[in-house]
Amino acid sequence: MEKKNENIQEEELKETEELTEEKNEDLEEIEEVEEVEENPVEQLEQQLDESENKYLKLYAEFENFKRRSREETERNNKYKNQSLATDLLSVLDNLERALQETGDSESFESLHKGVEMVYNDFLNKLEANGITQIKALDEPFDPNFHQAIMTEAKDGVESGVVIEEFQKGYLLKDRVIRASMVKVSE
Repeated sequence: MEKKNENIQEEELKETEELTEEKNEDLEEIEEVEEVEENPVEQLEQQLDESENKYLKLYAEFENFKRRSREETERNNKYKNQSLATDLLSVLDNLERALQETGDSESFESLHKGVEMVYNDFLNKLEANGITQIKALDEPFDPNFHQAIMTEAKDGVESGVVIEEFQKGYLLKDRVIRASMVKVSE
């Protein structure tokens, strides 16, 4: 009987071990399922983060592109009349030369007055479009606005001051479209 009891105990022990192994396997499967279930969530969160980062980068690039385009358009609009203004400056120079002529006859005076009216109207239209004269005479020489073509020593004037203007310079808004040609004191 003892052998039977031992056999029964051995069988019970084997059954218990088998049940324990089965339970351990089931627990491992449950843990694997839980890990598998957690991994897709983590993967999806990681993919979401990556997608958000890509979106934010693209959004920032697009906003920068829009800003640069807007600034370029504004800059182009601001200086769109530059070539026309540059071309018209020679007309203005010719009007100034005509005003420097002198004469005594009544017809000359009448013509002179007409040219002066055209010249003043022309200057007003230029100023209305952002084109202004650069002040040069008796101003300190500035290479950004003046082009020195001569120097001369002059008593009572400090060095580096514009003492004569040969050709007027002009600005379009804040950009030099023609520098003043000047004589500078030594």
